[in-house]
Amino acid sequence: MSGGRFTGAPRAQGSRNGLRALKALIVDDNRHMRKLLVTLLEAYGIKESYEATDGQSGVDLLRAHKPDFVLTDYHMKPVNGVAFVKMVRHTCVPPLSWVPIILITAHTEIQRIELARDAGITEILCKPVTPVNLYQRIVEIIERPRRFVKTPEFLGPDRRRRRGDGDSESPKRRSEDPGNDEDVLAI
Repeated sequence: MSGGRFTGAPRAQGSRNGLRALKALIVDDNRHMRKLLVTLLEAYGIKESYEATDGQSGVDLLRAHKPDFVLTDYHMKPVNGVAFVKMVRHTCVPPLSWVPIILITAHTEIQRIELARDAGITEILCKPVTPVNLYQRIVEIIERPRRFVKTPEFLGPDRRRRRGDGDSESPKRRSEDPGNDEDVLAI
């Protein structure tokens, strides 16, 4: 397992000023949704954002501008949000492949959420998007970055949530977990 935080992402410190230095990439085929997201980001102090209308152009902009985080829609054509996440995780080189990705979706069925999680998304934001919920997700990825996991079966942020004390509510199954004396997974 390789741990770490995506480089270049300053801590939000609970204020709009802390977000000002961030760069965002928005990948959505809906022009109105992109405009809404840009407007919200600007309200949080984020002035530098880039827009892509599909997954492939999103990967191109990601490589060109190296944003601190990505907002992407689930349902897009020809490349949907899950395929976009897989492209980022598997075709970009670290640290770019580690970029936090927030998936925005109206599809809240458990199978779709698990598919997105298993593709390597960092956070999910269900529609309708509210200013508070989007802000909370952005602060979450900055203030509490997840370790990046690379195994033969998975490539993405650690799917386990961690509490503020560094401990997790999940069972101790990995060799580096505090309190686990077994060598379960060593990469």
